[in-house]
Amino acid sequence: MTLDRRAFLTGAVAGTAGAGGVSAAAAASGAQRFTTANAAWQGAYDKALAVLAGNVRTLPGYPRPVLIEGASYDGVWMECGPHEALVHRKFAPEVARDSHLAFFALQKPDGQLPANIKGSGIGFGQIQMAVPIAATTWELAQATGDERLLRTAYDACSRWDAWLLRYRDTLGTGLTEGFCTYDTGQDNSPRWAGFPNRCPDGDARICPTAPGLPRLCPDLSASTFGARVALGSMAEALGRPRDAMRWRAAAEEIRGMILSRLYVAADSGFYDLDANGRRVKIDGDVLTRVCGERVPDQALFDRLWARRLGDPKGFWAPWPLPSIALDDPRFVRPIPPNSWGGAAQALTALRAPRWMEHYGRAAELATLMQRWCEAIVRDGGFRQQLDPLSGEFTPGPEGYSPAALVLVDFTWRLAGVREEAGVLTWTIRPGHPATEGARFRLHTDGGADASLRYHPAAAELAMNGRPVARISGGAARLRTDAHGRPLVLEGVSEGVQRVMVSLPGQPPRRVNLAPDQRVRL
Repeated sequence: MTLDRRAFLTGAVAGTAGAGGVSAAAAASGAQRFTTANAAWQGAYDKALAVLAGNVRTLPGYPRPVLIEGASYDGVWMECGPHEALVHRKFAPEVARDSHLAFFALQKPDGQLPANIKGSGIGFGQIQMAVPIAATTWELAQATGDERLLRTAYDACSRWDAWLLRYRDTLGTGLTEGFCTYDTGQDNSPRWAGFPNRCPDGDARICPTAPGLPRLCPDLSASTFGARVALGSMAEALGRPRDAMRWRAAAEEIRGMILSRLYVAADSGFYDLDANGRRVKIDGDVLTRVCGERVPDQALFDRLWARRLGDPKGFWAPWPLPSIALDDPRFVRPIPPNSWGGAAQALTALRAPRWMEHYGRAAELATLMQRWCEAIVRDGGFRQQLDPLSGEFTPGPEGYSPAALVLVDFTWRLAGVREEAGVLTWTIRPGHPATEGARFRLHTDGGADASLRYHPAAAELAMNGRPVARISGGAARLRTDAHGRPLVLEGVSEGVQRVMVSLPGQPPRRVNLAPDQRVRL
């Protein structure tokens, strides 16, 4: 590896890239290990890892294994597969890399990326966008110091952006247009009722001849925005400052158009605008996808949260987040299989940390994660969706990768230690079922061992066997640098917590932590 640029601009890269481009630290076996005395949680966690291992497959057109969706989905889709592989990267670093490279390897000469790669073949009949592959590749390249992946992704995603401008801006607005249901991956949603699932002749360049098409879509445009932000960061890391400025300007341009043309302040909602200038006023999870790419600023997000996202009558259901707001009359009941017409989807839950953390909703995120984990442990089947009011999973095939990832990722987010952008996040949650005699061990990208041990009276945090902190009392989250030096203590419970923090060489400190409060150490 030759690229430095302040360790990809964050200081996060400390390993050495091997021949495959993945850092030796990340490739080490047992990068994440978790055990608990709670038999039900341990059994579900182990089964989740087995589901994920079983869903690593080789698909047509690409010679190396990727992580597929599983259950009834024999393939990988661009809207979600790369993100899922990124979440799973500590367990399968090469699979995470190849789950991105597969799309780039199969890119058409005109710049079009495949919508999906399935056992039955490669699909180009829709654009299938949600979490931008540029963003997940940038995060993966940052974490692993993979220059080859970075350069490949920058070229491929630049050409993909050009393809979208050429074929998905037919009205000349600068926004990204939706032609069919599968463009957004929202199968059986009232948002797309009566419209074709895919484009004619399996060609995403062709808009179906249906009234109101094409549509200006907030979520597709937000995905384009998020990709351009990532491309700007890639360009800067690659030493192309002018390109970085150009991408960031393009990102701000489309962000401004999303806010000015597709947001309705009176409703605190983002809606499609059809070709006739009519708004498609369905209150669906477009809102979470726009927030997922951080289009709203903090002030606007706070309004969206107060009026819709955090409203128990809207999206803050007992099991968040429904794909259609609870109080929208188009919510589809009884809930059918594979329905973005109201069911709370595992995919939406898995994506929630991308935006809830950014907007300072760690305590509320903990509630969402806990409810989903409870439901998964109870059901045991790792299925696609659940009823947001009852928490009951829709009967259907087992072994769905996003549901397995929800349990694994949320276990570490709820009560373990995580690494992101050179910062370690230690979440302490006494009395939680998963923490009963629990042990967490994380092998960091920099080659260190971070360990978290729960005892009846306290939790002990250590780096390479050296004490970092001892925390007792209530739930809290400690952020440290990559070496374990404390930075900030955060509230991660929806109630006030009385926490005792003991740092090496300092007297114990008692802190009352309110929800989402941050206390500098």
